[in-house]
Amino acid sequence: MSEQTIRCGVVGVGRMGRHHARLYTQVPGAELVGVVDQNPQRRSAVTEEYGGRPCATVEELLALGVDAVTIAVPTVAHRTAAEPLLEAGVACLIEKPLAPTASEAQAIADVAARCNAVLQVGHVVRYDPVMIAVRRVDGLLPRFVEVDRISPMTFRSVDVGVVLDMMIHDLDLLLMLVGREPEEVHANAVSVLGEAEDVCNARLVFPPGPDGQRCVANVTASRLAMKTERKIRIVGEHAYVSADFVSRSGTVVRKVANAEGLADVRERLRTGADLSDVNYLDLINVEALEVGEGEPLRLQLDDFLDAVRGGRRAAVDAQAGFAAVRTAERIVAAARAAGSRMV
Repeated sequence: MSEQTIRCGVVGVGRMGRHHARLYTQVPGAELVGVVDQNPQRRSAVTEEYGGRPCATVEELLALGVDAVTIAVPTVAHRTAAEPLLEAGVACLIEKPLAPTASEAQAIADVAARCNAVLQVGHVVRYDPVMIAVRRVDGLLPRFVEVDRISPMTFRSVDVGVVLDMMIHDLDLLLMLVGREPEEVHANAVSVLGEAEDVCNARLVFPPGPDGQRCVANVTASRLAMKTERKIRIVGEHAYVSADFVSRSGTVVRKVANAEGLADVRERLRTGADLSDVNYLDLINVEALEVGEGEPLRLQLDDFLDAVRGGRRAAVDAQAGFAAVRTAERIVAAARAAGSRMV
């Protein structure tokens, strides 16, 4: 498949699925052959704009001979849509979260493994140029992480609570950065507009890593805020990073770059010197985070299709998607145990 055109499809062409359909027409070596949607007008409108054939069922799409498919239906329908495609050996990019429960996520992962089909989970924030820049910072061994993801209600993805809708992005980032799942989960949540939680804060304590050090993370998600914020702050062993995904900017403070000034301050403190007139900001070297260009969804799709061409494991594979869902389940359970009123 490394040299032939990859025949692509999309299942569910709402807001996100429509973007996937658009991008499949722009990626070299890819061809959009069909889309599936329960709404006849919507599937026809998408194919009229981007090409391919409108299909009423996944079986119709399979009959067209697809190699790779994006699944962008509501989370509760991910397994139903994915299993026949994976059974047929079709590579699947499943929008986040992988499934509404850990058991369903594992079931999808098992089918992909049994059928040797490429499965990628759409944790697109990994491909955000801001996150790519953060990961390139040297010496970033997380000790404390703070993440805020808040926005006004959009009334999309209301089939799940804010943990699976919004916080799941940051749970995936945390598990990637730390490299393991938390050993302790503390959380509280509030439900306002429906039965599921609309606001949630979680404190995650991760077990010691190879260096014997733990990491603690504080994560907040809200879909009832008055404004939109997407921020991450990472205090590492050798660096501190603060990044803003909305403004596409950030700052970096490196321990080694400030060693001389900090050593001087430590010595002066040891001798009892009065440092009340010292401006801390004058002691540290602050760098701008170098953020590149690129549409995260396009970068994700390029990587997915590269995995399909090469027959390799996806960068954000089924186990990564499963771990994020399992952590989300633990957060919701911890919130309930803390007295949060949720169904």
